[in-house]
Amino acid sequence: MTLDEFGTYAVGVFLLIGAFFTFVGAIGLVKLPDPMTRLHAPTKVGTMGIGALLLAAMSHSYVFRDGSFHELLIMAFLFVTAPISANFISKVNIHRRACDTPPKVKSDETWSTLVQRDEDGNVI
Repeated sequence: MTLDEFGTYAVGVFLLIGAFFTFVGAIGLVKLPDPMTRLHAPTKVGTMGIGALLLAAMSHSYVFRDGSFHELLIMAFLFVTAPISANFISKVNIHRRACDTPPKVKSDETWSTLVQRDEDGNVI
């Protein structure tokens, strides 16, 4: 097996993995019932699906052309920003009470996003 044949199969496998995660994420985005469970599907697409597609593009450019690091930089940016954006989206859902409220704990200050204060500024 030559390097070109191996590269072709590797690119095909990465494309299939990326397409699979993208397809499953799209189904999850449509079928899951509420915003917090629906949030799980696009985050997997953003990391695994797009990561595999970018890996396919990067391996294709190294096997058949000169190669490029642009895809690696895009992948690193996605892996850093996807969890942060998912965290912000989930915090918005908690603040808007668009999802089930987390269970009560001994001190409300344990949940940094759910601290409630009365008119005097005291914690309720």
